[in-house]
Amino acid sequence: MAEEKVPGFLRRIFSSKVLPSWTILIFDIFIVALSVLIGYLIRTDFTFVMGQRGMMWVSVGVIVAVDVVFFRIFRTYSNVLRLSSFVDLMNLFAAQSLSMLTVLVADLIIQYTANIQIVPVSVLVISYLVCFVLMVTMRLIIKSLYDEISHSRSDSLPVFVYGTRGGGAALAKSLPLNSDHNFTLKGFISDDPSMAGKVLLGANVYLNNADIAEHLREKKVRAVIVIPDKMEALHETGLADILLKENIRLYVAKQISDSTSTGEMFSGEIKAIDIEDLLMRDPIQIDMDSIRKHLEGKRVLITGAAGSIGSEIMRQVASFNPYQLILVDQAETPLHDIRLELENNWRNIEAPTIVADIASADRMEQIFSQYKPEYVFHAAAYKHVPMMEDNVSESIQNNVLGTKILADLSVRYGVKKFVMISTDKAVNPSNVMGCSKRICEIYVQSLAKKIASKEGATQFITTRFGNVLGSNGSVIPLFRRQIEAGGPVTVTHPDIIRYFMTIPEACRLVLEAGSMGHGGEIYIFDMGEPVKIVDLAKKMITLSGRTGVKIEFTGLRHGEKLYEELLATSENTTATSHDKIMIAKVREYDFDEVSSRIDALIKASHDFDEMKTVALMKDIVPEFKSLNSKFSQLDK
Repeated sequence: MAEEKVPGFLRRIFSSKVLPSWTILIFDIFIVALSVLIGYLIRTDFTFVMGQRGMMWVSVGVIVAVDVVFFRIFRTYSNVLRLSSFVDLMNLFAAQSLSMLTVLVADLIIQYTANIQIVPVSVLVISYLVCFVLMVTMRLIIKSLYDEISHSRSDSLPVFVYGTRGGGAALAKSLPLNSDHNFTLKGFISDDPSMAGKVLLGANVYLNNADIAEHLREKKVRAVIVIPDKMEALHETGLADILLKENIRLYVAKQISDSTSTGEMFSGEIKAIDIEDLLMRDPIQIDMDSIRKHLEGKRVLITGAAGSIGSEIMRQVASFNPYQLILVDQAETPLHDIRLELENNWRNIEAPTIVADIASADRMEQIFSQYKPEYVFHAAAYKHVPMMEDNVSESIQNNVLGTKILADLSVRYGVKKFVMISTDKAVNPSNVMGCSKRICEIYVQSLAKKIASKEGATQFITTRFGNVLGSNGSVIPLFRRQIEAGGPVTVTHPDIIRYFMTIPEACRLVLEAGSMGHGGEIYIFDMGEPVKIVDLAKKMITLSGRTGVKIEFTGLRHGEKLYEELLATSENTTATSHDKIMIAKVREYDFDEVSSRIDALIKASHDFDEMKTVALMKDIVPEFKSLNSKFSQLDK
């Protein structure tokens, strides 16, 4: 029905989001001229006198010319008509009033000096009143036409706005201008009981309570736009879960600004809410001054610098103005991307990007000898559980041998601190990858203990945490690709859960732990509440707006646990000065004994005998029990 209300030619005229300024100016000039003619008609009782026609056209020309000057001064034709506000009407009123007064004063002066009347006073007053009414009416008609056409479009997206105070109203007013979506405001959601039942910008305000789902269905709402200030409340009130259950798409206004000089408020870009936004946690506070004292003006080496964690550590370390960043990775193309990022953002920092394998002792020796790093952040590792289950020797040679080479060189070249990135999969490992990281922990911790009494000894710190959102190869990018392809989304088991942390907050905690550590500690992070992977997949499907995307369960992979362990309990940890960082209580090893066993393990890995290699791993780490793997037979 709505399609039939608006003629096709009008639909074409109003197809753009905003009418051009020159179009509005032409409308206004036409209205001014028409108003003067109406003024003469009313003055002469709708009968023209032939002798007055010359004066009439002079009046039209003078009034139009003066009005255009004041239109220009007050920019009455530059505002967006469909978003016209009281301020715009006041500007229009001021322009018209000053124009009338200017013509009136000029006419009185000319009459006094030359005894010639340009515009009869009665015509001037009548045209002034008629012109203002017509201009306001024209703006209301254009606004109504825009709204009618917008609502009738097939791609119209009915929305509620979450938030009513200040930013919410501003966001709602600017929705018609959004270039990416054709939003149609259907109502507001508020946490303030005093706003319930009110009407704002012609739309009802609904209270955020158990009835909100019913109101969404009643108004056929398909999306909710959240103002930035309400993102935290979206989680705390449980509204996010209600909206996702109702298959409501979620958007967030990235910026909302307030122009206090004009009283107008407007919103910036509106983007779809990502799953990372819904998994957000309380911001983590770190001791910036302490970290700065450790890193400012220092030579810092980062391995795995092109990876998700290594590259973020690079960015955060760069903000502390180090003397030099030595970035090592064997992935050429990603490392090249890091080099370009450094050139764009941190040109003042010397940052050699080195393509190298950490398991190459000669190459690492040359790097340490040339650059003499004072701090080492060791993030390089093979991390994919199924891949390492099938490539045992590579897991040992890269993860274990690479770490051993770096740790030994750090002692030899007097590195002040060596911070190693480990994983929650090292806790009671059930796969080759997790066990290889546990062996790395054992080596650096026992080495730290052996050299602790030496003056200026390298301090070895280990940080252990779970999955990071959006890291290379993690489940979220995988799900996103599967959803874009139309599915199915593959989940290994309906009950599998994981802990998640954002890359920036994980790296902030790494830096904090590195600054507080004295050597030999294994720090674990508070990962918050675990997330059920199947629920994660369902939320991502809803957020995508796609329908018909199915979830398929594929079965647990080799070495995969249903539940990851962090040992974040009071019985297994010691508190630190940071409430999100704890020290794990783990079995300690004698360096000389464990070093010889690790050497034997590395030697065995070069024979590529998987069973022998894994058996030696289990000998070093007795708690390593293989799950869903061919190596389970070694546990019998």
